[in-house]
Amino acid sequence: MTSLSPSAAYPKAVLFDLLTALLDSWTSWNHAAGSEAAGRAWRAAYLRLTYGCGQYIAYEQLVRTAAVEVGLPESAPLALEADWLKLRPWRGALDTLQALSPHCKLAVVTNCSIHLGTQAAKLFPIQWDAIVTAEEAGMYKPDPLPYRLALGKLGVGAHEAAFVAGSSYDMFGTAAVGLRTYWHNRVGLPLVTGAQPPEVEAPTLDALVPWLSRFGSAQNHAIPPVKA
Repeated sequence: MTSLSPSAAYPKAVLFDLLTALLDSWTSWNHAAGSEAAGRAWRAAYLRLTYGCGQYIAYEQLVRTAAVEVGLPESAPLALEADWLKLRPWRGALDTLQALSPHCKLAVVTNCSIHLGTQAAKLFPIQWDAIVTAEEAGMYKPDPLPYRLALGKLGVGAHEAAFVAGSSYDMFGTAAVGLRTYWHNRVGLPLVTGAQPPEVEAPTLDALVPWLSRFGSAQNHAIPPVKA
Protein backbone atom coordinates (compact mmCIF):
# COMPACT_ATOMS: atom_id res chain seq x y z
CA MET A 1 0.00 0.00 0.00
CA THR A 2 1.33 3.44 -0.96
CA SER A 3 1.50 5.79 2.01
CA LEU A 4 0.35 9.39 1.74
CA SER A 5 2.88 12.20 1.99
CA PRO A 6 2.74 14.42 5.10
CA SER A 7 1.21 17.19 2.97
CA ALA A 8 -1.46 15.03 1.31
CA ALA A 9 -4.31 16.04 3.60
CA TYR A 10 -3.49 19.76 3.62
CA PRO A 11 -5.13 22.14 1.12
CA LYS A 12 -2.92 23.24 -1.75
CA ALA A 13 -3.21 26.85 -0.60
CA VAL A 14 -4.33 28.90 2.39
CA LEU A 15 -5.55 32.47 1.86
CA PHE A 16 -5.49 34.88 4.79
CA ASP A 17 -7.26 38.07 5.65
CA LEU A 18 -4.32 40.22 6.71
CA LEU A 19 -5.37 43.17 8.83
CA THR A 20 -7.63 41.28 11.23
CA ALA A 21 -6.86 37.57 10.98
CA LEU A 22 -3.06 37.90 11.16
CA LEU A 23 -2.36 41.40 12.46
CA ASP A 24 -3.73 43.13 15.54
CA SER A 25 -5.08 46.18 13.76
CA TRP A 26 -7.73 46.57 16.49
CA THR A 27 -5.13 48.00 18.88
CA SER A 28 -3.91 50.43 16.22
CA TRP A 29 -7.40 51.70 15.45
CA ASN A 30 -8.18 52.06 19.17
CA HIS A 31 -4.96 53.96 19.78
CA ALA A 32 -5.55 56.30 16.86
CA ALA A 33 -9.15 56.89 17.97
CA GLY A 34 -8.18 57.59 21.58
CA SER A 35 -10.14 54.75 23.22
CA GLU A 36 -11.31 51.20 22.65
CA ALA A 37 -14.96 52.26 22.36
CA ALA A 38 -14.19 54.93 19.76
CA GLY A 39 -11.87 52.59 17.86
CA ARG A 40 -14.45 49.83 17.70
CA ALA A 41 -17.18 52.21 16.51
CA TRP A 42 -14.84 53.61 13.85
CA ARG A 43 -13.80 50.15 12.69
CA ALA A 44 -17.43 48.97 12.54
CA ALA A 45 -18.33 51.99 10.38
CA TYR A 46 -15.37 51.27 8.09
CA LEU A 47 -16.40 47.62 7.68
CA ARG A 48 -19.93 48.64 6.75
CA LEU A 49 -18.56 51.05 4.15
CA THR A 50 -16.26 48.48 2.54
CA TYR A 51 -19.02 45.87 2.50
CA GLY A 52 -21.41 48.33 0.90
CA CYS A 53 -19.21 49.99 -1.71
CA GLY A 54 -17.98 46.94 -3.64
CA GLN A 55 -15.95 48.73 -6.33
CA TYR A 56 -12.62 50.00 -5.03
CA ILE A 57 -12.57 53.48 -3.56
CA ALA A 58 -9.25 54.61 -2.07
CA TYR A 59 -8.78 52.82 1.24
CA GLU A 60 -7.55 55.97 2.93
CA GLN A 61 -10.72 57.79 1.82
CA LEU A 62 -12.97 55.12 3.34
CA VAL A 63 -11.02 55.27 6.61
CA ARG A 64 -11.48 59.06 6.72
CA THR A 65 -15.19 58.81 5.83
CA ALA A 66 -15.75 56.27 8.61
CA ALA A 67 -13.95 58.56 11.08
CA VAL A 68 -16.20 61.46 10.18
CA GLU A 69 -19.26 59.22 10.46
CA VAL A 70 -18.50 58.42 14.11
CA GLY A 71 -17.38 61.93 15.03
CA LEU A 72 -13.61 61.46 15.14
CA PRO A 73 -11.21 64.29 14.22
CA GLU A 74 -9.04 64.28 11.10
CA SER A 75 -6.08 63.45 13.31
CA ALA A 76 -7.39 59.89 13.88
CA PRO A 77 -6.92 58.53 10.33
CA LEU A 78 -3.63 60.39 10.08
CA ALA A 79 -2.43 58.68 13.26
CA LEU A 80 -3.55 55.28 11.96
CA GLU A 81 -1.54 55.66 8.76
CA ALA A 82 1.50 57.04 10.63
CA ASP A 83 1.56 53.94 12.85
CA TRP A 84 1.01 51.48 9.99
CA LEU A 85 4.39 49.79 10.29
CA LYS A 86 3.80 49.35 14.04
CA LEU A 87 1.05 46.78 13.41
CA ARG A 88 1.81 43.64 15.42
CA PRO A 89 1.04 40.02 14.55
CA TRP A 90 -1.39 38.17 16.77
CA ARG A 91 0.18 35.64 19.10
CA GLY A 92 0.89 32.48 17.14
CA ALA A 93 0.46 34.06 13.69
CA LEU A 94 4.07 33.72 12.55
CA ASP A 95 4.41 30.23 14.03
CA THR A 96 1.26 29.20 12.17
CA LEU A 97 2.53 30.53 8.85
CA GLN A 98 5.88 28.81 9.31
CA ALA A 99 4.16 25.53 10.17
CA LEU A 100 2.02 25.70 7.03
CA SER A 101 4.73 26.85 4.64
CA PRO A 102 6.14 23.34 3.91
CA HIS A 103 2.65 22.04 3.06
CA CYS A 104 0.69 24.83 1.37
CA LYS A 105 1.01 27.91 -0.77
CA LEU A 106 0.30 31.01 1.32
CA ALA A 107 -1.49 34.16 0.17
CA VAL A 108 -2.96 37.38 1.51
CA VAL A 109 -6.30 38.82 0.38
CA THR A 110 -6.70 42.20 2.03
CA ASN A 111 -9.05 45.18 1.84
CA CYS A 112 -6.59 48.04 1.40
CA SER A 113 -4.31 49.74 -1.08
CA ILE A 114 -1.45 48.02 -2.88
CA HIS A 115 1.10 50.14 -1.01
CA LEU A 116 -0.29 49.57 2.49
CA GLY A 117 -1.15 45.91 1.85
CA THR A 118 2.35 45.12 0.65
CA GLN A 119 3.91 46.94 3.61
CA ALA A 120 1.73 45.07 6.10
CA ALA A 121 2.33 41.66 4.50
CA LYS A 122 6.09 42.27 4.69
CA LEU A 123 5.85 42.58 8.47
CA PHE A 124 5.99 38.77 8.37
CA PRO A 125 9.43 37.35 7.49
CA ILE A 126 8.04 34.77 5.07
CA GLN A 127 7.79 34.42 1.29
CA TRP A 128 4.17 34.97 0.25
CA ASP A 129 3.07 33.17 -2.90
CA ALA A 130 0.56 35.93 -3.64
CA ILE A 131 -0.53 39.26 -2.15
CA VAL A 132 -3.88 40.52 -3.43
CA THR A 133 -5.29 43.88 -2.37
CA ALA A 134 -8.69 45.43 -3.00
CA GLU A 135 -6.98 48.10 -5.08
CA GLU A 136 -5.39 45.53 -7.39
CA ALA A 137 -8.64 43.56 -7.72
CA GLY A 138 -10.67 46.72 -8.26
CA MET A 139 -13.22 45.48 -5.72
CA TYR A 140 -13.45 45.16 -1.96
CA LYS A 141 -14.14 41.89 -0.23
CA PRO A 142 -16.59 40.29 0.14
CA ASP A 143 -17.02 40.63 -3.63
CA PRO A 144 -15.79 37.29 -5.06
CA LEU A 145 -13.21 38.94 -7.34
CA PRO A 146 -10.33 39.41 -4.82
CA TYR A 147 -10.56 35.78 -3.66
CA ARG A 148 -10.71 34.51 -7.25
CA LEU A 149 -7.78 36.70 -8.26
CA ALA A 150 -5.68 35.13 -5.50
CA LEU A 151 -6.71 31.61 -6.49
CA GLY A 152 -5.79 32.38 -10.10
CA LYS A 153 -2.36 33.68 -9.09
CA LEU A 154 -1.79 30.53 -7.04
CA GLY A 155 -3.06 28.22 -9.77
CA VAL A 156 -5.48 26.35 -7.48
CA GLY A 157 -9.22 25.81 -7.41
CA ALA A 158 -11.46 26.96 -4.59
CA HIS A 159 -12.01 23.34 -3.52
CA GLU A 160 -8.24 22.98 -3.08
CA ALA A 161 -7.87 26.02 -0.81
CA ALA A 162 -8.99 27.39 2.54
CA PHE A 163 -9.55 30.93 3.75
CA VAL A 164 -8.75 32.37 7.18
CA ALA A 165 -11.12 35.25 7.88
CA GLY A 166 -10.82 38.05 10.38
CA SER A 167 -14.35 39.39 9.90
CA SER A 168 -17.59 37.55 9.29
CA TYR A 169 -18.21 39.84 6.31
CA ASP A 170 -15.67 37.61 4.55
CA MET A 171 -18.11 34.71 4.76
CA PHE A 172 -20.33 36.30 2.10
CA GLY A 173 -17.42 36.14 -0.32
CA THR A 174 -16.03 32.75 0.64
CA ALA A 175 -19.50 31.21 0.39
CA ALA A 176 -19.91 32.63 -3.12
CA VAL A 177 -16.49 31.34 -4.21
CA GLY A 178 -16.73 27.98 -2.43
CA LEU A 179 -13.84 28.41 0.01
CA ARG A 180 -13.97 26.51 3.28
CA THR A 181 -13.37 29.06 6.02
CA TYR A 182 -11.80 29.37 9.47
CA TRP A 183 -12.86 32.52 11.30
CA HIS A 184 -10.19 33.85 13.64
CA ASN A 185 -12.66 35.84 15.74
CA ARG A 186 -10.15 37.35 18.14
CA VAL A 187 -12.41 39.96 19.71
CA GLY A 188 -15.61 37.89 19.89
CA LEU A 189 -17.73 39.65 17.28
CA PRO A 190 -21.20 38.30 16.44
CA LEU A 191 -21.79 36.74 13.03
CA VAL A 192 -23.09 39.41 10.64
CA THR A 193 -26.75 38.87 9.78
CA GLY A 194 -27.09 36.77 6.64
CA ALA A 195 -23.50 35.50 6.62
CA GLN A 196 -22.90 31.78 6.30
CA PRO A 197 -21.24 30.36 9.43
CA PRO A 198 -17.59 29.36 8.94
CA GLU A 199 -16.52 25.74 9.20
CA VAL A 200 -14.51 26.65 12.30
CA GLU A 201 -14.73 29.74 14.54
CA ALA A 202 -12.05 30.28 17.18
CA PRO A 203 -10.64 33.15 19.27
CA THR A 204 -7.06 32.17 18.38
CA LEU A 205 -5.15 30.53 15.53
CA ASP A 206 -4.31 27.49 17.67
CA ALA A 207 -6.83 25.19 15.97
CA LEU A 208 -5.95 26.23 12.41
CA VAL A 209 -3.04 23.88 11.63
CA PRO A 210 -4.81 20.81 13.10
CA TRP A 211 -7.91 21.64 11.03
CA LEU A 212 -5.90 22.15 7.84
CA SER A 213 -3.87 18.98 8.41
CA ARG A 214 -7.14 17.03 8.06
CA PHE A 215 -8.48 19.19 5.24
CA GLY A 216 -8.51 16.48 2.61
CA SER A 217 -9.91 13.72 4.80
CA ALA A 218 -13.49 12.53 4.49
CA GLN A 219 -13.83 12.85 8.27
CA ASN A 220 -13.00 16.54 8.18
CA HIS A 221 -15.57 17.21 5.45
CA ALA A 222 -18.19 15.66 7.69
CA ILE A 223 -17.55 18.01 10.62
CA PRO A 224 -20.34 20.62 10.99
CA PRO A 225 -19.50 24.27 11.84
CA VAL A 226 -17.92 24.43 15.28
CA LYS A 227 -16.46 26.93 17.71
CA ALA A 228 -12.94 25.85 18.65
